[in-house]
Amino acid sequence: MNHLLRERAPITPEMWKQIDEEATSHVSVALGARKLVDFAGPFGWEYSATSLGRVGAGVASPVADVTARSRQVLPLAELRADFPLSREELETGTRGAEDVDYDALDAAALNIARVENAAIIDGWSEVGITGILQATPHEPIVLGEDPRDFALRVAAAVAALRDAGIGGPYGIALGEDAWINVQGGSDRGGAPLLTHLGRILDGPIVWAPGISSAVVLSTRGGDFLMESGQDLAIGYAQHDASVVDLYLQETFSFRVVTPEAAIAIV
Repeated sequence: MNHLLRERAPITPEMWKQIDEEATSHVSVALGARKLVDFAGPFGWEYSATSLGRVGAGVASPVADVTARSRQVLPLAELRADFPLSREELETGTRGAEDVDYDALDAAALNIARVENAAIIDGWSEVGITGILQATPHEPIVLGEDPRDFALRVAAAVAALRDAGIGGPYGIALGEDAWINVQGGSDRGGAPLLTHLGRILDGPIVWAPGISSAVVLSTRGGDFLMESGQDLAIGYAQHDASVVDLYLQETFSFRVVTPEAAIAIV
């Protein structure tokens, strides 16, 4: 038995498999930001901090001629999204029902994805994460009122990165509204916007719900680093006669190595 305590839940192995598949199908779509950065791990639940390769100032020790310096680390953030599942619905699933109500799980998966995306792109100072848009020295590129100009702004962002010596390929993270505009929009020449962006970027175009602004960044590698301790997993909290309380949980850190490798479009 591990810390997730899944063995204590009144859930059959077959239903656990179905629950895990449902969660995976939702978070794999919504976790857009991590698809644009370097991902390392998972290193396990016990993994608590990322080494920064640096040390603090030297301090004296009780013995003459001996000094000490503390290693600098970035603690991992621990995220948890609780949700209930109906025991009646779970029992229905054991009979082979194809329409088990997983709405609460789906909502929790989207919520935790929003938090991870926002931490990577916008930052989360309370847990020590400096986001990509907090770190970049570039002035944001203003979209303007006409969504047909979006491809021009993305091209300008790529040009700015190249001028800064940042090579490609490039990718873009889009919030919910921007994603809708890109999926259904066209440029001033009438070409599908998604196709035009693909030619400009030569890299991934991802849906990243929860972020405040679109961001264009290099995906060449080595610029943005995410470490996973425990990747997203479902644990058991408690149950009564009608409801099983579960949760989605993950631990991760994120750091920006090359601030110049990203630029916002607002």
